[in-house]
This record gives sequence, structure tokens and C-alpha cells, in this order.
Amino acid sequence: MIIAYLRVSTEKQNLSNQRSEIERFALQKGISIDRWIMEIASGKKAGKERQLGHLLRRLKKGDTLIITEISRLSRTLTDIMSIMGKCLEKGISLYSVKDGYTFDDSINSKVLCFAFGLVAEIERNLISMRTKEALALRRSEGIVLGRKKGSYTKFQILIDNRNSVINMLKEGKTITYICQHYNLSRDTFEKFKKKYPTVATILKAKDRKKRKKTLD
Repeated sequence: MIIAYLRVSTEKQNLSNQRSEIERFALQKGISIDRWIMEIASGKKAGKERQLGHLLRRLKKGDTLIITEISRLSRTLTDIMSIMGKCLEKGISLYSVKDGYTFDDSINSKVLCFAFGLVAEIERNLISMRTKEALALRRSEGIVLGRKKGSYTKFQILIDNRNSVINMLKEGKTITYICQHYNLSRDTFEKFKKKYPTVATILKAKDRKKRKKTLD
């Protein structure tokens, strides 16, 4: 099966140019496109989260995927390498029309993939290095990184309102109700419960009452 994949980032962009490029390529190669996949999605979004991901899972050994250029696969080199690696692994031929690249089971394709992989690794290392250098520069300028000590957290909200929380529990309010009331997660409440044994005691008493009612 021969599949043509077209992608644009927004609805304002036109897919017709990409289609024309692939149709000319197919005519030159004397091949017929079995199916056209057209997608409107940002290239920043990982390939596996787009139609492309579903397409790659369905394609089998011997199938062919045609794109206008490598950048149609993704905006990040690491994601592009992941997609290309998946194609090679499954025996899917990949043609990039405007770039003039062919990725199949040939030695040349494997060498090209190795070169792309090397560039992707260098890119990852450079991003990591730039991040570390930026953090080091901020530290040298005296900027405190991370959450400031004593900053007001969701956990602190519960602590400051612990008497109200205890009264709510005594009145029969559920943990879910309290979490929604203070806009916090269940995990935060669990930490709060461990810090204040009174809360745990009230909840245990409520559970005993429930079990007793069920038995009665």
C-alpha cells in the first residue's frame, strides 16, 4: 500500500501545494497513491499523538509512506528520528519528495538515518547544555531557583484552614467536597491527614459508623 501524508499547522494553510508535489512525484515514478492522509496539527505535537501515529501503527512491511518534506513529520529532530526509526524497523519505505530523501532497507538509507540520529543526539546535548548554563547564570546573579521557602502552597491552605476542615468533616462533608471547596488534589489532602491525626481519627469514626449502618 502506498500512502501520502499531508500536514499543515492551521486551517488557514493550504494542503493543495503538498498534494501537487506528491502527485508529480508519483507520476515520475509511475506509482499510484492508494490513500491520502490529510491532517491539520502543529508539528510540535508528538507524532504518536497525531493521525500520523495511528497511520504508522497500521502500516506493514512493504508499505510506502510519501511526504513532501521531512519537516511534515515533526518540528523536532528527535521526533523525526523516532518516526524514521519506526519505519525502518517495520520495513516501511519513506520518501521525502522535496528533500530528495529515500529511507528504505538499503545501506545508503541506513547511513543517512545514522547521520540524522547523530545530529539529533547533538541537538539533545546542546539543549541540555544551554539549560544548565542558563541555570548556572541565574544562580551567579543571585536568583533563587525553584519554589521559594515559605511560599503559599495548596498544602498551606489546608493548614491555615484546619479548624474549618475539621468542622466540615464533623458535619459530614466528604473529602471530595473539601478538595473541591479548596481547589486541591486528593494527594494534598492525604498529606494533610498524616500531619494532623485528629483528621484521621474523625475519618475513621465516620467509616465505623458507615460499616455499622451497613451491618444493621
